[in-house]
Amino acid sequence: MYDDIGEILFTEEEIAEIVRNMGRQISEDYKGKNLFMVSVLKGSLPFMADLMREITIPCTIDFLSVSSYGSGTKTSGEVRILKDLDASLEGKDLLVVEDILDSGVTLSYLLKNLSARNPSSIRLCTFLDKPERRRVDVHADYVGASVPDKFIVGYGLDYAEKYRNVPYIGVLKPEIYATEEE
Repeated sequence: MYDDIGEILFTEEEIAEIVRNMGRQISEDYKGKNLFMVSVLKGSLPFMADLMREITIPCTIDFLSVSSYGSGTKTSGEVRILKDLDASLEGKDLLVVEDILDSGVTLSYLLKNLSARNPSSIRLCTFLDKPERRRVDVHADYVGASVPDKFIVGYGLDYAEKYRNVPYIGVLKPEIYATEEE
């Protein structure tokens, strides 16, 4: 598995430092508010777990599962909610937690859907931002780091449901997914 990674972008230590800083900022910004964090499964699970431990104010959490990729490397453009929230968003200060903001297609759909549920506020937090791939005008309020337009795996990010458990973020060697793109 580790041999499939061609380049390491962020080590475990660098990830921890980024998450610590994000947690500190979110704690400050949401002081006195009704923070409700929603993790977009599956990719954001490691980030969400680490981030919520760095937040020093009361918060509640829930999970959503959406799909627009299937098992491929490019978005299909069709977004489906596979698992919806268990709780109402009414009157809550919603923070959507995502692993990567890529094309923006999925998050644009999701943010519109969640806004219609009447939260007091809604913001987007993403660990990684890949602005070169943006197809829809979506901007995150909290960004851990920007990354180049390369196929990234690890720390929750996958290729065909593999590599999520790699503890760092790396670039997948093109030969691993090249046959799909031909």
